Amino acid sequence: MHLTRRATLAASLAAPGLALAQSRFPDKPLRVFVPWTPGGATDIQMRMVCEVASRHLGQPVIVENKPGASGTLGAQTLAREARPDGYTLSQMPNGVFRMPAMMRAQNMTPPFDPMQDFTWVLRMVGYMGGVVVRPDAPWRTMRALLDDARANPGKFFYGTPGANTTDVGMTRLARMLNIEWTAVPFRGAAPNLQNLLAGQIHFSAETSAWADMALEGRVRPLALWMSQRAARFPDVPTFRELGHDVVAESAYGIAAPRGTPPAIVNILHDAFKAAVHDPQHLAVLARFDMPVRYLDSEAYANDVIQVNAQEIETVRELGLRPGG
Repeated sequence: MHLTRRATLAASLAAPGLALAQSRFPDKPLRVFVPWTPGGATDIQMRMVCEVASRHLGQPVIVENKPGASGTLGAQTLAREARPDGYTLSQMPNGVFRMPAMMRAQNMTPPFDPMQDFTWVLRMVGYMGGVVVRPDAPWRTMRALLDDARANPGKFFYGTPGANTTDVGMTRLARMLNIEWTAVPFRGAAPNLQNLLAGQIHFSAETSAWADMALEGRVRPLALWMSQRAARFPDVPTFRELGHDVVAESAYGIAAPRGTPPAIVNILHDAFKAAVHDPQHLAVLARFDMPVRYLDSEAYANDVIQVNAQEIETVRELGLRPGG
């Protein structure tokens, strides 16, 4: 009788008690931290992928929002409090690498080490996003907005979903063009866009949470930081097309605590991989023009080494500091 992949992995575990627990995994609900407010693109995407993954795991996969700290509260909780048993996971945005790099640059001790404290389950998707304004804003193009900002140094305020998130690309753009503007960090996409509609800021630098609003005419997208134009917004240019080398798709995935057994990681990987490619989940991605950026556990672990190095260099280059 041939052993299944799952049974083979379980049999390879050294401790008999752990092997027995593994053979029953999962036998209770799982938690997945989403370190953003409800209602944004990441929250909606994560809720759908968790809903589909729960069907493959045979247990509920419950999303728990943990907004704040530039998207790192999920990682902090995972590193400090979660057991490596596969029942507690977190979405892992680029801030998980950027925040520790900023803290070390200021001789501060980070609350976690992205290279030591996590087990990387799989990479899933990337972001579509860019600059949007209100439909009654005077700027019809990104060039017009940039010209106006350059002519009025210090007078423009724009929203981001958190400190040291989308403002990193906008800071790089401002340095390229000798522009002075001020980032206003909010606790996620929803309050960022709400403040834009309320006229509290001049524009939003935001991920694809604005896509439906743009189709409804409630916001006007001016430029995207994608490598190519979005299918649903063929008339909106990328920053590269405008002559500015700003690309920020920021692919992300899911991690577990350090020391999570490989057999459990494999079960999680297979369930979430199936969920990523499920038609229901793909429909959500299409709604936000988010590209699939799947990597398996090993490839994801290798990828984060490169991402971590890139974020360390970005912090050095732009002089980023914790809190913006």
